[in-house]
Amino acid sequence: MTSWPNRSEHLFILENFAFASGERLAELKQHVVTFGTPQRNAAGEIANAVLLLHNTTGSGATWLTPEIADHLFAPGKPLDADKYFLIAGDMIGFGRSSKPSNGLRARFPHYRYVDMVTAQHKVLTEHLGIQHLWLVLGLSMGGMLTWVLGTMFPDFMDALMPVASQPGPMSGRNWIQRRINIEAIRNDPEWQNGDYERNPTRWALTAPIGALMTQSVVRIQEMAPTRAAADELYRRFVERAAKGDANDRLYQLEASMDYDPSGALDRIKARLFALNFADDALNPPELGTLEPAIARIPGARCMTLPAGSLTQGHYTTMRAELWQGRLGDFLAGLPPR
Repeated sequence: MTSWPNRSEHLFILENFAFASGERLAELKQHVVTFGTPQRNAAGEIANAVLLLHNTTGSGATWLTPEIADHLFAPGKPLDADKYFLIAGDMIGFGRSSKPSNGLRARFPHYRYVDMVTAQHKVLTEHLGIQHLWLVLGLSMGGMLTWVLGTMFPDFMDALMPVASQPGPMSGRNWIQRRINIEAIRNDPEWQNGDYERNPTRWALTAPIGALMTQSVVRIQEMAPTRAAADELYRRFVERAAKGDANDRLYQLEASMDYDPSGALDRIKARLFALNFADDALNPPELGTLEPAIARIPGARCMTLPAGSLTQGHYTTMRAELWQGRLGDFLAGLPPR
């Protein structure tokens, strides 16, 4: 594993955290990894902070996998860790941050994306002392959080880059595949309204619908060119899903249900570049959602990366070598810090 400069782990406590639902948690734990090289302005404030927002199947550690980190943070790469101060946190419900499996189970507050954004803002301003971000970069769920962050705190950042997301309501195939998994968990007889002693597994039999919607159909065919290979691939999908805690997964999926930044896009002030993928079935370009939304934001741009022999549908988010150049071009076009 690459040793990134000044890498440090933090576990911050947000006391008496108020969720949008009206629920409260006495102590909301937020796990954060920071790395890179802070640069301070004349006022002594960090001026090169970059917030990294992870996907629905990951955590802050996702950003440090070689498939991403080596192509984004290495010397000479777009977010060279010798030039930027990088912040990768675990969202509420993920990684080492507070989540249902810590003990509250189904009594854990019902968080939504706005709660994740509020918590991140508190961590940055109250615990890390960062009053302004140079860039927010988000993948998948992190892309959706990037849109929300830009509308909730429009003066807090210079630039936004949501990847593999849509600035419209959670709906269509994206929501249906989530709803299938939600219903499978809630109707698993082993779930017991979330008060199970042993993690239920029957819901995992339908969990592969998520993989089918996120991977390129071409890549799936390559992995499963025969019925036997397809059966084996299905088995691996089920086994992987069954390893996750059912309550954690339920909450992660339900957190997206009221996502819809479309009514507030005109509040965004930061320079924005949205990147999607042509073979992404969760955010298909055929819907025509992205371009009209971008037109409402002054100076914003978008691009749909064409499908190719190396793209992997929605999973192309994890192949940073395929889109690092687009990030570099976007950053090169920004005004000096």
